[in-house]
Parts: sequence; C-alpha cells; structure tokens
Amino acid sequence: MRAMLLDNPGRPLRLAEVGPRAPGPGEVLVRVAACGVCRTDLHICDGELPFVRSPLVPGHEIVGRIEALGEGVTAFSPGDRVGVPWLGWTCGRCRYCASGRENLCDAARFTGYHLDGGYAEHAVADARYCFALPGQYGDAEAAPLLCAGLIGHRSLVAAGDARRLGIYGFGAAAHIVCQVAAWQGREVLAFTRPGDASAQRFALELGAAWAGDSTVAPPAPLDAAILFAPVGALVPASLRAIAKGGTVVCAGIHMSEIPAFPYDILWGERKIVSVANLTRRDGEEFLRLAPQVPVRTAVETFPLARANEALARVREGRINGAAVLVTGFQAAGGAGVPLE
Repeated sequence: MRAMLLDNPGRPLRLAEVGPRAPGPGEVLVRVAACGVCRTDLHICDGELPFVRSPLVPGHEIVGRIEALGEGVTAFSPGDRVGVPWLGWTCGRCRYCASGRENLCDAARFTGYHLDGGYAEHAVADARYCFALPGQYGDAEAAPLLCAGLIGHRSLVAAGDARRLGIYGFGAAAHIVCQVAAWQGREVLAFTRPGDASAQRFALELGAAWAGDSTVAPPAPLDAAILFAPVGALVPASLRAIAKGGTVVCAGIHMSEIPAFPYDILWGERKIVSVANLTRRDGEEFLRLAPQVPVRTAVETFPLARANEALARVREGRINGAAVLVTGFQAAGGAGVPLE
C-alpha cells in the first residue's frame, strides 16, 4: 500500500510503499477512503508534541471500509463503513477509565501518533474504538466529524449553557461547532486571524452573529469562549472578553506559552478549563447529533501524495473548513452532505 511517512519532526512526509499488517485479535483492517488533516497532525509533524515513533503514518480522522476482521471482532462485518478517531486504545482499568474519563488514561494510545494512522491506503484499528458513521455523509465530508467534530462537541459541552459564545480560531473544529451552537439557539461570535475577511465571511455564513479580529473586544461580554487557535496570548484576551462566572475552554492539545496576566481578569469566578482528547461516549453522542442539525462540513480534498501541501495550507490558515486526503477508493454508505 502507499503511505505518507514521517521520519523525523520538521521534515516533509515521504511517500512510500509499505505492506499493511494483518489485524490482530480485536482489530480490524480498514481500507482508507478519506482522512482529515487536523492541526494535531501539524503539532506532531512540526515537533510541538514529543515524537514517539519513527517512521510514523499520521492521521486520525479516518473513513473507510473494513476489509478484514481480527479474531474476536463481532461488532462489525467486512464491508462496513467505519470511522477511526484520535482515541485508539485505553487500558480500561485505571481510575480514569473506571470513572468514565478514558480520555485521560495515562496509558492511552492515539491514532496517527502512537499507532499508525490514515495517511495511507490501509489502517489497522482496535474495533472497540471505531464508529459506525451516519449514512448522510460522504467519505470526505464525514472525515472532519471524527476529530474537529468530536473535540468541538466536547468543548461546547465544557462551555456549559453559555448563551453568548465566542470562538477563537475559525478552522475545521470551529466551522462545525458554530453550526451546532447556532442550532441550539446560542449567539456565536467568531474571532479570526487579524484581517482574515474570508474566514469572517465564512463564519457569518455558518450562523455566527458577529465576526471580527481576535485582537478586538467583542461588542458585548461573552458567557464563554472556546479557543481552537493554539495561541497562548488568547487566554488573557478571552478572559477580558467574558463576563463574571464565564468559562474559557482551551480546546487544543498544544498551545504556545500563556503570558502572565493580572488576577483581576480571572476574579469573579471566571474559569479556565482544558479539553483533552475524547471518549467513545463523545463520539456516539456527536455522531447522533450531527445529522439532526444537520452539520454540513466544508472540505477541500487533496490526493494522498499531496499530504505535505495540505498540511502547509492548514498551517498557513488557508483552508475554510477542513482539508481531507483522499485515496481514490470510495467506501459505500454516504451520499454526501456538502456545505451549501
């Protein structure tokens, strides 16, 4: 099979022919149709997260069809279309797993990081961590739901019942969360890179009530803010933007250093919380919710061999919505829900 391999952080991925391994007990072999390009992939490829293995196949928003079952797999059959997310395995025994917080498991393994991911024509995954996908979505359109959507959903839940919600960084996750929040009747204010008029127009098209630069104050105090942009300076900026009792949700796996800030912008029972990974329950909840809204994903597709270009476009903020790698294989089961 063809795969894009990361040998060392900071170096381009290389296209290689490698043999797909057979699925072990409890695993499935998936023929990949599409794989989203997530900012977490950038953090791995750029060395902002510890590098854990070489070579590595990145990618954790995988959509494909099961080709083979490992011993003991009963939840799926060959030919089923599935999604493979970031959370690839947990121990099931630690205090976090036992209390419904498997996203915090210290022994967790993540797809496209500890485990080879979806920048390839095949991927092997633990069947317990795969999801059946809503049939309304085509392969490329479904891919962003598996991280941008799931982490966005967990972040929105962490924001509580905030009626006026600020979203900082309007990329793949934000374009999904904006739709859900607007559908829930929340007032969404979108903060983009300074001068990014295209992203601001995009946010307004998706239901945001206001869109502007991240350097400016909102027209009214926020009840909560979700930070998708990995920019530490946005933490004090968003604290200044929220009302007393409000929450700042830091949704990324990596962020630049947070500058010092005065206590008075935190005082008044304001809170800063982080969102780490996802649970399988998050996935089940969001994949039921998405078709109800319905969430419509905006995707720009790239052939597998152009993964470096897709990563560069995400790094530069030149994608409205999500970048998705496609292999040319089409998994049955989705007619497509494009953004209109």
